[in-house]
Amino acid sequence: MSTDWEVYAIKYADRDARTRADSFIFDDNHEAPHAMDYYMWLIRGAGRVILVDTGYDVDEGVMRGRPIRLNPVEALKPFDLTPEDVTEIIVTHLHYDHAGGLHLFPNAQIHLQAAEMAYATGPCMCHDTLRMPFTAAHVCEAVTRLYAGKLTFHDGEGAIADGISVHCIGGHSRGLQAVRVRTRTGWMVLASDAAHYYENFMARKPFPIVVDLQDMLDGFNTLRRLASKPELIVPGHDPLVRQYFDSALADHIIRLDVGPNGTMVL
Repeated sequence: MSTDWEVYAIKYADRDARTRADSFIFDDNHEAPHAMDYYMWLIRGAGRVILVDTGYDVDEGVMRGRPIRLNPVEALKPFDLTPEDVTEIIVTHLHYDHAGGLHLFPNAQIHLQAAEMAYATGPCMCHDTLRMPFTAAHVCEAVTRLYAGKLTFHDGEGAIADGISVHCIGGHSRGLQAVRVRTRTGWMVLASDAAHYYENFMARKPFPIVVDLQDMLDGFNTLRRLASKPELIVPGHDPLVRQYFDSALADHIIRLDVGPNGTMVL
């Protein structure tokens, strides 16, 4: 029998001192405020719990001047999960805000695109602009997991479980992957940073941190192809997610698989 998975968005931080220039390359109102939420995601069903990304910890927040509201471990407490209970993590990419908590979950097998490891450890990191979203310790943690036999590489599309797959999109980071999940409301896509905001893919406005603009633009089409309907594409950083999906497990946790509340305008 096929599994319809439960999917949750877990907000652990936010950053309000931003403008639309920080979110869109092409926009007529670059100076307007534009807030950003930071999420991890949790998928569970069939006796399995899979964490998608890990957020980052207090020390990373201090170093970057971007404090967090909840340590990733604390953020998972409503699920009655300890760090040791987390045995599977899909890392969408190795930027600090998605892989900065890997060290907090020592038992986890990591799923990562081979292209992402090559990018984060290759010649592109000689450029300050491309290196900026990475932190060396997080990349080294991924390498340590590799040498411990706790890293599974994927090359393009890969199956994680019945009804869960990863899909390399690139654009924002060379090996960025989105996660496709079968739910009661249809195929949902956790876009991560393939679309930071709804407006990125809806209005085809690229995000400014980009290594390959064509891959990013082509990725907007891929997200639509993978999802049963556009309403089931979940952006990586949009505060609107908490309005469109309003079934809450806790103040910082929104359940996604039950579907949006019908107020979305696409």
